[in-house]
Amino acid sequence: MSDNLWVKGFPGAITVCDAEGTIIEMNDASIEVFREDGGAQLIGSNVLDCHPEPSRTLLEGMMKSQTQHVYTIEKRGKKKLIYQTPWYKDGQYAGFIELSVEIPFEMPHFVRD
Repeated sequence: MSDNLWVKGFPGAITVCDAEGTIIEMNDASIEVFREDGGAQLIGSNVLDCHPEPSRTLLEGMMKSQTQHVYTIEKRGKKKLIYQTPWYKDGQYAGFIELSVEIPFEMPHFVRD
């Protein structure tokens, strides 16, 4: 993944696609998370092809409208925050980023005004 060394070793999975949906970068954690689906070989493929319905249609709509989707999941005894959001280069829509980070089942919430 590019020259961003902190991104490469970051413990959460970071997957980046361009405006057409082509996966252009994956950090080490993303490659491991998607190992059974091809891992690093997914770079160059379309992110929409990696999602079954109804997720595919949802993601396609998010990409067209450039809106984010943030939620949590529980899978294999782990809770994760999934943060899918558009990214921009020089003010122009450039694609989508998915960040998947393991989080505790119980965690404090602070309101700071």
